[in-house]
Amino acid sequence: MFSGVTYPAQVPCTPLVSYADGPDYVRGPAGVTVFPSQISLASTFDSGLAYDKGAAQADEAFRSGKNGLLAPGLHSGRTPLSGRTPDYLGEDSYLAGTMAGAAVDGIQTGNPTEPVMAVVKHYIANEQELDRQTSSSNVDGRTLREVYDLPFRIAIAKGDPAGVMCSYNQINGVYGCENPLLKNVLKKDDGFRGYVVSDFGAVHSTAPSLNAGLDQELNRPRFYTPANIGAAIDTGQVTEAQVTAAAHRVVRSYIASGLFDHPLPTTPSTSSSTPANKAVARQVAEQGSVLLKNSANALPLTKSNRTIAVIGATASATATNGISAASVCAMPNFGPPVSCPNVVAPLDAIRERAAAVGATVTFDPGTDKAKAAAVAAAADTVVVFGYALQGEGADRTTLALDGDGDALISAVAAANPDTVVVLETGSATTMPWLADVRSVVEAWYPGEQQGNALARLLYGDVDFSGKLPMTFPKSLADIPTSTPSQYPGLVNGEVTRPAGSTVIRQVAYSEGLAVGHKWYESKGIEPLFAFGHGLSYTSFSWSDLRVDRRGSGADTRLTVRFSVRNTGSTAGTATPQVYLTLPTAAAEPGKRLVAFSDVTLRPGERRTVKATVDAGSPDEPLSIWDTTTHDWSVALGTYGISVGDAVDATPLSTTVSVR
Repeated sequence: MFSGVTYPAQVPCTPLVSYADGPDYVRGPAGVTVFPSQISLASTFDSGLAYDKGAAQADEAFRSGKNGLLAPGLHSGRTPLSGRTPDYLGEDSYLAGTMAGAAVDGIQTGNPTEPVMAVVKHYIANEQELDRQTSSSNVDGRTLREVYDLPFRIAIAKGDPAGVMCSYNQINGVYGCENPLLKNVLKKDDGFRGYVVSDFGAVHSTAPSLNAGLDQELNRPRFYTPANIGAAIDTGQVTEAQVTAAAHRVVRSYIASGLFDHPLPTTPSTSSSTPANKAVARQVAEQGSVLLKNSANALPLTKSNRTIAVIGATASATATNGISAASVCAMPNFGPPVSCPNVVAPLDAIRERAAAVGATVTFDPGTDKAKAAAVAAAADTVVVFGYALQGEGADRTTLALDGDGDALISAVAAANPDTVVVLETGSATTMPWLADVRSVVEAWYPGEQQGNALARLLYGDVDFSGKLPMTFPKSLADIPTSTPSQYPGLVNGEVTRPAGSTVIRQVAYSEGLAVGHKWYESKGIEPLFAFGHGLSYTSFSWSDLRVDRRGSGADTRLTVRFSVRNTGSTAGTATPQVYLTLPTAAAEPGKRLVAFSDVTLRPGERRTVKATVDAGSPDEPLSIWDTTTHDWSVALGTYGISVGDAVDATPLSTTVSVR
């Protein structure tokens, strides 16, 4: 419901349907668990955990009086400046779609007596916040299918969401919520059986949007009022049968989801968080934190680290100049940080863990660099926190840290070389101080359990297993969208929008298929940290790659087998990633991720891993989109197959011919 709007009377014997925004957590109700951001979930490369997190969210949503979650979110990461990068699942179509599908499954099937619908968003090519309602994403047909539609196609096949939300932006000059892509691609080609709902205020018409495939206007009906729909029928712009079909798709989804069988509680809970759900939040924060660098075995901390200086405002529950651990709990929306009343601050958790081994912890918020350097110099080890805030409503203009954080880290590292950096950001950062510090941890926006998770990771109570779901560039000049026409796009040929102008900003997706890691590999640009990168406290070896091919053409099925061995002294989790390089004639840049898994091994343990790559699966691993036949087409020829734990670290490789 939306205040100030008069709604028609509810049809008798139908359920109340109440949505909540919720890619990361159930936004709005009090007393819910604040889970880590979606980019953190993507970093786990663990679809089982995505299911568990979806189920936990749905449990809290239902008991809080919400039976529709506007989640998960998908985009393709064409620019790391995008404000909602932390709201999404990274730059790779296969990873994002697979994780989204698992999250949808968890939301919709994890609690049979507490039914909640998942609404995947935002369809399609919704890649920036700047002028998101007055911009056109201008993209060629092959790129649209292979890069921007494919994550939705995979999520639909794996999760069967009740709804898909159309986006604010135009696609090739037509608004997302009245674009024929809804009917011709999403519903027809991708096999979406649910209903299409608009983003809030994203509808611009009655008949054109209904004809294009929109089924429901979210929250504030302006174009889908009884009067407007009746007028469209009377003037012949739409038929009564079309209106009935749209209503049928909505109601069918409500019935299939169980909303008629299990009504919402009469009195919604204001304290739906549970210890079990908090444990899931901590697990996501642990598995989603990525160890980017760890020289001289600076981590894990041990009892030899007798004095530890913790520096940086986001480490503490007490705010300094308005910044605290709560500020980076989750993605801020339109500026202000989210309410995170139950945050476990890293400083408190590190102090408690350090005391268990007889160590002492000092703290400085880092507002005075000279003072922070003096505190650092007096300690054996320094853990310094850097942060960058971003979210809905605005894009970033830099990949530097907020609060002069890069200068703070440089000052601290100059005072004490045994410096560990913990980054709490929503996207990539450029790290000009990287060579001067021992260790770097990317914790993203780690939710309310951030302190518990980080203390356990820093002390090695759990191993680092997170992997980057997006590339970290060395500079903004290296990113795929480095020209003004690509980002932020042009208004009448200019970057800056004139005051009061409503002219549509034209955003050229001229990088085509070369998005994310495919851009850096195909252009020979070395990133700061590659897609899939993430270190562990142990080491792994890879061997015995074998590929079995069955069938031909569209019936091709590849079975990839290889061995992983823990060659270190502690238990750890490897994240095998299987990549394909398509035949030259396919003109496909870089490698495709086609499989990933988690393998937890004891020291010395070895295990054989099997991955199946099926030409007929929804991720179309062997196909390209043929703009002549308007269909997926298996690329024939010699494929490269590579296996490892990052796109730039694949020690195993071979080739296979597809006929």
